[in-house]
Amino acid sequence: MSRPAAAALAPLPFELVYDDGEPLETEWHSLQLPLLRKLIRQAMLERGRTDFYAGANIFVYYSAAQARDVAEEVRNGLEQRAFRGPDVFWVGGVDPNRERQVWIAWEEGGKLPDVIFEMLSPSTAKKDRTEKKDLYAQVFGTAEYFLYEPDTRSLEGLRLLGRSYQPISLDGEGRLWSEQLGVLVGLWHGTVEGRKDWWVRLFRPDGSLVPTAEERADAAESRLRAELEKRR
Repeated sequence: MSRPAAAALAPLPFELVYDDGEPLETEWHSLQLPLLRKLIRQAMLERGRTDFYAGANIFVYYSAAQARDVAEEVRNGLEQRAFRGPDVFWVGGVDPNRERQVWIAWEEGGKLPDVIFEMLSPSTAKKDRTEKKDLYAQVFGTAEYFLYEPDTRSLEGLRLLGRSYQPISLDGEGRLWSEQLGVLVGLWHGTVEGRKDWWVRLFRPDGSLVPTAEERADAAESRLRAELEKRR
């Protein structure tokens, strides 16, 4: 356990839960979440930013009461009703080197996600559009909320105005501009770890893809081959 996490336990009369052992909805979800997290980190690198944290499939604790409810549900084997965390999130203006197993708001100066992505499924769609949406707007104050429904390939973006969300308009390519991340959020059809499907990807302002590590390596190899060919 990290020192910051241990410190957070001191005033709490229960164990903070780090993982409830629940699997992700589908194989697609298990690939999409880490992919998006890596792309957010790459987008920030390209912008020269290091003061951020990007998380995927980890708990976000915003209050001691919520942490207690999660602990009670896990301890007693109850149905999950207390909020655990978003699929993918980004927080700006924080220490990037701090060791974190979960996000604990009261250890982060009260900071909560500035951008949230939820990948919907039949079992979560209603909650993501109602309970979570209200929580993100009214408690978290999350500036941007993106939702994607893989079954229908429906991508939505919401931006916080006051204490409620307003839709972000799609551009001509069907993408959504993120003011917080400085990139476009859109769909891309291709192969990720051997699976060909539609994926939520990030695009630079000029419309080009924010590349994965593999795509960067392939591009470098292509440039090298082209240079060798030119020399010949």
